[in-house]
This record gives sequence, C-alpha cells and structure tokens, in this order.
Amino acid sequence: QVQLAESGGGSVQAGGSLTLSCAASGSTSSLYGWGWFRQAPGKEREFVATVVLWSGGKLYSSDVVKGRFTISRDNAKNTLSLQMNNLNPEDTAVYYCAAGSGMSPSEDYYRRGGSYDYWGLGTQVTVSS
Repeated sequence: QVQLAESGGGSVQAGGSLTLSCAASGSTSSLYGWGWFRQAPGKEREFVATVVLWSGGKLYSSDVVKGRFTISRDNAKNTLSLQMNNLNPEDTAVYYCAAGSGMSPSEDYYRRGGSYDYWGLGTQVTVSS
C-alpha cells in the first residue's frame, strides 16, 4: 500500500512563493507518474504538473502555471515537490499529490486524474491580493 502526505501549504500574498512537498511511503518502485492537481472551491479538480519517471523524467505542466511552478522528484528521498512562484489569488486551492503505475507515451494520459492510483489528502494554499 502506498501513502502520500502533502505538506507546505499556507497563506501568502500575491507575488509570493511556496514550496509543497509530498512524502511517499510504501512500495513506490512501480509508480511512474507523479503529479500535482488542485481543486478550488466550487470548481473541478484540475491538473497542475507531473513528472513521468519511465520516460526519462519528462515534465508536463498546465499552461496556467507554466513558467511559475516547477515540479521535481527526489527519488532518493521518495518525495515530490512543487515550487510555486509569483502566486496569484487564482492559485488558491487545495493541492493534491498523486502517483500512478501507468506507462503511456501520451501527455494527455498524465493530465487526467483517473490515470493516478494513489492520492494524498491535500494541502490548502491561499493567496490573497
């Protein structure tokens, strides 16, 4: 069984930065897709970014966060991070870490929440103007 635990959320002002971390435990060696999703109040969950380990560490991110957010995976520490810079109020959401065993050459595959097998409980990020 795999468990994912997010940390690092909090409240910041617009233009600020936060780094989210996701600590993984259990048998993670066969998990190849590691991603971040978010869900704002009253909105559907949306893809933020992912790193695909089996394809040499390809990184995908949504257009909304591209250039501001950076995803990274530390295999030695078994952690996933999301460095978030230049935050704005529209980034306010609960952020979820996810991991999946699927192997696909399709970027769209990793943008779908249904492609991930394990999820953390989430961490709240609030950005004030």
